[in-house]
Formats: sequence, C-alpha cells, structure tokens
Amino acid sequence: MELLAVIKGLESIKKNELPVTIYSDSKYVVDAISKGWLNTWIKNNFAGGKKNPDLWKQYYLLSKCFTIKMVWVKGHADNPFNNRCDELATAAADGKNLLVDEGYEMFK
Repeated sequence: MELLAVIKGLESIKKNELPVTIYSDSKYVVDAISKGWLNTWIKNNFAGGKKNPDLWKQYYLLSKCFTIKMVWVKGHADNPFNNRCDELATAAADGKNLLVDEGYEMFK
C-alpha cells in the first residue's frame, strides 16, 4: 500500500518536471528508490520473486517525469502528518464498502 500511495500521489501532480519530495515510513519503498534497488530489479526483470513488479514498473515510468527525493520518517512517532496518514489508512482498511483491487485480483 505504501508504494501505491506514492504512485497515486505522483499521478495527482498535474505539472511534470517538478522537484518532488516524498515522505514515507516505509523503509522498503524509500530504500528501493533512493539506494537504486529498483534499477537493479528492473534490469534483472524482477528475478527472485520480487513482489508487486506491476506497481514498481508503474512507479518507475511515473518517476521519469519528476526529480524525486525520498525521505524516510519513523512511523507511529512524532510526525503529525504521518500519524494522520496512518489514521486515514486504518479507517479505510476497516471500511465496509471497499473497492475491489482489480490489478491485484488479476495476478493472485
């Protein structure tokens, strides 16, 4: 879900070529992007069973439109924005009228 949040955030930006700073409490997402793991995964066609190659490829294509800086923030700590995101995500996940994730359903 953290990666999908990054994708949806980038998709909402209407002007390309802007510098974008993305804050995430997902060390996996931040490190995959900032440490270049994603480039290796793409080069190796996601060998070794990396999860969510569809989402990673989607992010990769979107990332070409921006200058992106990733910043890791500690989750469930003192960052009010991160805490609010967690509240919203939890409320959505606990909701009764969730939409079907058709992309996920196709690959399971």
